[in-house]
This record gives sequence, structure tokens and C-alpha cells, in this order.
Amino acid sequence: MNFHLLPRTRRGRLLLSLLVMVLLAIGAWFFLRKPAAPALATSPATRGDVEQTVEATGVIDAYKLVSVGAQASGQVKSLKVQLGDTVKEGDLIAEIDATTQQNTVLRAEATLQQQRAQLAVQQASLRQSELNFARQQEMLAAEATSRQEYDAAEAALKTARAQIQSNQAQIKGSETEVATARANLAYTRITAPMDGTVVAVVTEEGRTVNANQTAPTIVMLARLDLVTVNAEISEADVVKIKAGMPVYFTTLGEPDRKYHAKLRQINPAPASISSDSASSSSSSSSSSSAVYYNALFDVENPDGTLRIDMTAQVSVLLKQAKGVILVPSVALGAKTRDGQQVVRVVGEDGQPQPRRVKVGINNGANAEILSGLAEGDRVVVGEGGGAAASGGGARGGPSMRMGPGMGGGPRR
Repeated sequence: MNFHLLPRTRRGRLLLSLLVMVLLAIGAWFFLRKPAAPALATSPATRGDVEQTVEATGVIDAYKLVSVGAQASGQVKSLKVQLGDTVKEGDLIAEIDATTQQNTVLRAEATLQQQRAQLAVQQASLRQSELNFARQQEMLAAEATSRQEYDAAEAALKTARAQIQSNQAQIKGSETEVATARANLAYTRITAPMDGTVVAVVTEEGRTVNANQTAPTIVMLARLDLVTVNAEISEADVVKIKAGMPVYFTTLGEPDRKYHAKLRQINPAPASISSDSASSSSSSSSSSSAVYYNALFDVENPDGTLRIDMTAQVSVLLKQAKGVILVPSVALGAKTRDGQQVVRVVGEDGQPQPRRVKVGINNGANAEILSGLAEGDRVVVGEGGGAAASGGGARGGPSMRMGPGMGGGPRR
């Protein structure tokens, strides 16, 4: 060291000592200071409800829809109902001009009366033939008549009996014709086959209908106090559901109102099978199109809010848990060999530490934590951002979502 460079005065040496001490203090501060907490996006573990569902789009149908047709031909003389009317089973809906049918009944009844009168005459002739034959039997035994007269009396008796049988058969045929004519007359009065609501008026009053080839529809009657929802389930999700599972749906007009029911049935074949069988070329095109299976369930509709052909946003409930600890699904890391998953939990020093957790329901938006976390623990959901809102998470998959108010995860 060149001692000539040191300050020669006492004041200079004092300043130099102070400078050295400051430099040492700065170096010690840099060496001993704690590292700054990284900027992380976090979310607290909250307690709430979570559910895993299969999502589908459905259409509301009437529980029972009947086309009320005419079995008689003629002019619609009067129409007793209007669109939207509620009717009971047996109520009169329409009347067809019954002139032709009434005349047919009169002719059939006249023919029947004539045949019955003929039967009475033949029965009297039969009685006469029976008496004549009995006399011939007695006279033949006393050798007071010839064999020829006896045979003639016997033949006359058999003929009278055969004529009686023939006339009785004709009477049965005429009785059938009368019954048929009366039934055709009754067909001119069209009545409701069930309780329901008139949802369509197809034939107006005054129009002539022809029932010889196909039964023309007069009105369409539907039962609307109970409706059926026909939901289209994709082939990827249909294996997850079965009859009896709880289901709920909302409509476009009332997205906040839920209707609950249970699955009644899942059709074994896709909805496209009818069109596929009707077209020979459909087999080649169906392989490249999506396949959906219809799942049906019934819902009470006492106030008539649900209407035919409304769109229903359907959720089939697969799993559900209430009052459990939830974290956003994006906070979950890789799985371990024992089936657990790793999350990063922010400690008191602000540094994230890995922790193993056991996961229950994971619907893609939020995950149920069975063990490894306590309510209030903050988990890392992202890097380089501010603190995430409590309960924030990623969106669910295409067929899963959170229930309302469940864990705070965003809904689809």
C-alpha cells in the first residue's frame, strides 16, 4: 500500500473511516436482505357448493299431443272451439253435415224392419209345415196316406226351416249395417279424446273434408299441465348418464328460474336413425356428423309457463358436494403417483410453497379439496398479476359447470 495516498490530517483519516463503514453497511444490507416476494395472482380457498354436470340443449314438447281428425266426409258445419281453448274428454269440438249419414241409417233401418217382417211370415209358414208333417206321420202310420204325400210334407218342413235360417242371417247382416251407419253418423260429431288445450285449428268452419283416403285433422289437442323435455346428449356424454338421475333446466326467457326433474329414459338409438333409414346415402354422411341421443324427462307445468318448442338449457347432475373447500381448477398442478395433486400455497413470508392436496369433484372451473388445505389458504392461480378475486377460477369444460353461488367460480 502506498501510505503517501492516505490523508495526513486527522480529519481526513476520520472521513475515510466513515466512508469505509458506510460501504461495509451497504454491502451487509445487500447480502442479508430477504428476497422480494414475487408478483403472483392468488385466490383464497373458500367454502361452498360444487357440482359436476352434463350440459345439453333440449326442446319442450307436450306430454301428449293428439291430432283430432274426422272419420266422416262432408262439410264442417260448425266448429265449437277456438285456438287456446281448454276442453274435457268428450266435449264437442266440431260437427260435419250429417245428411248423407242420416239417410244411410234410415235405409239400413228400413231394410232391417223388412227382413224382420219376412221372418215373422216365414215363422208362420214353418209352424204350418210342422203341423202338416205331424199329420202325415200319423196318417202314414195308419196307412191313410201315401208315401209321396209324406215325403212332400217333410221336404216342405225342411225348406221352411232353411228359409228361417237364411232370413236370420240376413237380419244379422242388416243389424251390422245399421250399427255401422249409426257409427258413421256419430263420426259427424267430433269430440275430444282427452282433456287438453287446443294448440292448432287445422280445418276452418265451412270447409269440406274427405275421409275416404286419410283422416283429415280438424284440431290438434295437447296436454300442457305436464310437459316433456327432449334433450340432445352427445355420444361423449351419454355414457355418463342413466335413467333416474336428477336434472334441471332453464329457459331463455327465465334464465334464473330452475325446473327440477328426473330423467325418465334415454333412447337407445340416435335421433337421426329415422332419417338415416329413409335415405340410402345417409350412411356415408352420418359418419362425419355429430351423434346425439335423446334423453326424456317430464316436468309439471300447472301455470302454463312452459310452451311447446321452447328451448331448454339442460343440466344432468352427475356429482354434487355442499359446504366443501374449493379452489379454482387452474391452481391444480401435476398429479403425483398416489393420485394427489400439487398446489402452490403462499406462506407468511409471501413466498409460494408446494403442497399436496387430495381433490374430489373437479368440474373445470372449481375443484373440491378433500385434504391438504384449510379455508383461507391462498393458492397461486397465475404469475405476474395482481391478487385474483376471491374464488376466481377458470371456465369449466364444455359439458360441466358450477352451480349458482357455488364457490364463486364463473358460470358458463
